[in-house]
Amino acid sequence: MLGLQDSGLPSDAPRQRTSLDPDDWQTLRKQGHQMLDDMLDHLKTLSEKPVWQPAPSSARALFDAPLPVEATDLAEVHAIFRDNVLPYGSGNIHSGFMGWVQGGGTATGMLAEMLAGGLNANLGGRDHMPIEVERQIIRWTQQIFSFPDTAGGVFLTGTSQANFVAVLLARSRKLGAGVRAQGLSSEPRLVAYASSEVHGCVPRAFEMSGIGSDQLRRIPANAAGQIDIAALERAIIRDKKEGHMPFLIIGSAGTVNTGAVDDLIALRGVADAHDLHFHVDGALGALGILSDDLAHLFTGIESSDSLAFDFHKWGQVPYDAGFLLVRDSAWQRQTFASEAAYLSRAASGLAGGDWWPCDYGPDLSRGFRALKTWFTLKTYGVKALGDSMAANCALARGLAHRVEQEPALRLLAPVALNIVCFAYVGAADDAPPEVNTRIVERLHAEGCVAPSLTHLNGQPAIRAAIVNHRTRQADIDALIDGVLKLGSRQDLLQC
Repeated sequence: MLGLQDSGLPSDAPRQRTSLDPDDWQTLRKQGHQMLDDMLDHLKTLSEKPVWQPAPSSARALFDAPLPVEATDLAEVHAIFRDNVLPYGSGNIHSGFMGWVQGGGTATGMLAEMLAGGLNANLGGRDHMPIEVERQIIRWTQQIFSFPDTAGGVFLTGTSQANFVAVLLARSRKLGAGVRAQGLSSEPRLVAYASSEVHGCVPRAFEMSGIGSDQLRRIPANAAGQIDIAALERAIIRDKKEGHMPFLIIGSAGTVNTGAVDDLIALRGVADAHDLHFHVDGALGALGILSDDLAHLFTGIESSDSLAFDFHKWGQVPYDAGFLLVRDSAWQRQTFASEAAYLSRAASGLAGGDWWPCDYGPDLSRGFRALKTWFTLKTYGVKALGDSMAANCALARGLAHRVEQEPALRLLAPVALNIVCFAYVGAADDAPPEVNTRIVERLHAEGCVAPSLTHLNGQPAIRAAIVNHRTRQADIDALIDGVLKLGSRQDLLQC
């Protein structure tokens, strides 16, 4: 090692400290305990706080500051977060949050995220125990969804990315591994099929893959919100006659608008009849299979070729923890594995290991998402998670029943899982449809409950997505009472 003189510095030159570890670990420990206590107190007292409140201009101004050059004390940085970020989140952890399909997380998951941050593991590959934790989750997902031992999987940011990866897998299965280097030829054009209710990330996946969103056929939905199987068959036959190359069917295990679950058994049959890859977007509901009360709704999901879902929704794992399960892990290697000198493998040592996730998905640098998922599944057990999902669906059914009992409200779609879409129509059925937009905005501002707004058949709809394990009957009552109260206000009707 070079000494100071060897480095060209004078022998009496002060040694510059370059480590970012603290000089005083005890002070850091005390501050860390305070930060942890603040977060636990926040979670404990959620019901005393608004679901959402607008951030003041003074808070926003703090985050329009120049790049920091010199150090700031950690306690001061934490105070800025505590006073100007923590109170103004999106509210998805609150029991009254029903706006979008977002999980509520848990204190256990938060603590696991802290441990993962301290370990700072890169799960692209190599031989270390975090890799084994992720492999454990893969084996557990095989068991959950009754997939074969050949199945593989990989953590991703979310189902948006998982659906994109599934499109690439299906493309490679149809055209062979050569498509990676050669790209797509102009003819015949690949075509795929999904419900008109498919999530918006799916057409975007076709755009990113180079296939193009015009090549995704949006098949009409039936009265239950499911893909119309007969219309699907006709579309496939028509495309074949026109010289196109069908390669993929995408089913929904819970559509984002209404929670409808496609007939997965029928879709498997269509895929087999036409030699198509059968993928299921299970972002909303797939984990409902953990509930004895709900599992029957997902019959056929075990037959899919690939399945995308999110542990960070109904699984209550903190963001982000998306997952793709694949029937044959060889399809993943065909799509992603590649050689690089700097990723040379060894028979032993750190560069060893027989499973490198970078061979099975698009990412080389990958966080330790598996740890918070492992902690959640291990700490609570899948029965408790399934019971929580069943409770969400029971609340949704109760909400739908209450809507049907109120003359001023109208249910706009069947309730298959945990999503309820309804509208305020007025006691005489004379309220303008746009009043629902204003009702949702006012509910958000009041901070008690936060549904979202969607459109069904061109009509604004109040949408309650009940995903949070903290949501109770009191929150459902508050939603109904708030909608009725605001809907009856003449100024809201007329503005």
